[in-house]
Amino acid sequence: MTNALIAITILWGFVFIYAVMATMDFGAGFWSMVYYNRDKTKATNIANRYLSPTWEVTNVFIVNIVVGVYSLFPGAAYTLGTVLLIPGSIILLLLSIRSAFLVFSHVADDYRKILTYISGISGIIIPAFLISVLPVSHGGFVDFTDGKHILLLKDLFTSPNEYAFIAFAICSTLFLSSLLLADYSKAAKERDAYEVYRRDSMILGPITLASAFLIMLTLRTESTWLYEKMMDHLPLLLTSLFFFIVGGLAIYLPKDKNGIKGYPRLAVISVTLQYMIASYVYGHAHLPYFIYPGLTIESGFTDPSSFRAVFTIYIVGFLILFPGFVYFWSLFMKDKRYVRQKTE
Repeated sequence: MTNALIAITILWGFVFIYAVMATMDFGAGFWSMVYYNRDKTKATNIANRYLSPTWEVTNVFIVNIVVGVYSLFPGAAYTLGTVLLIPGSIILLLLSIRSAFLVFSHVADDYRKILTYISGISGIIIPAFLISVLPVSHGGFVDFTDGKHILLLKDLFTSPNEYAFIAFAICSTLFLSSLLLADYSKAAKERDAYEVYRRDSMILGPITLASAFLIMLTLRTESTWLYEKMMDHLPLLLTSLFFFIVGGLAIYLPKDKNGIKGYPRLAVISVTLQYMIASYVYGHAHLPYFIYPGLTIESGFTDPSSFRAVFTIYIVGFLILFPGFVYFWSLFMKDKRYVRQKTE
């Protein structure tokens, strides 16, 4: 394995972790908005209880992604920064708006409703803009002539593949977050909220699967090179589909010993594994390109000495932070005083 391949694997790992955590985070904000003032189900209370300690932790990984690109692939950073200037600026603006309003929604009681709505709407739009970066990397939307790097916005936003990815991002955000909130509601012994989020996940699961198939159909016509390389890993794609089906069936399973239908914890684990496998197939098929065909990981890679220094720092940082994240998650999901609190 080359140094560039090790570096891109680290970077893709950050992308995957952020993608899963952020979709759950953004989705929780959206569900908080949807079920606002529906006290009977306590669905908003559950969403806010999950959202409050996690949205700051999630942002750690987007910082790691940006730092990773600039430190490990400085040659690619300039091109990516130029090409993605407009969508990147929109994403940063929306993230800033959402973060600010999330904070103010907990201290400005008179404006809590409008602040909750703004943060909820921005939270569902952000994943759509984030994932729009992927079709850009497939080729055909960047003009590399005369040494310039120009994003062809008109071509991008008239591409069916772009909208297939956007649909997938929105559906995945709502599906993953509804699964996790169902699991969290069950742990908190909030039966009404659990039934609400269980119902949402049952509706969104098939829609999310359909949007994934739509991505493959549009890739087949718009990015043949990527589609064919992904088809080389068909057994892994089928394994990914198997885990998705297991996750879906876990929601429909018979009642447990407490008389509650479904096993949301199994569903969350299975669907996360499904996304991990699918992410590996997509990332491996995309190699060796950052942006097809003009920018590869080798052409944008840093020098070997810098890579060794940065890689060492990442390993040390991981050894320090990972136990902290595990401890935080165990407290968050298992501390009965927090999970089963009666008020927000």
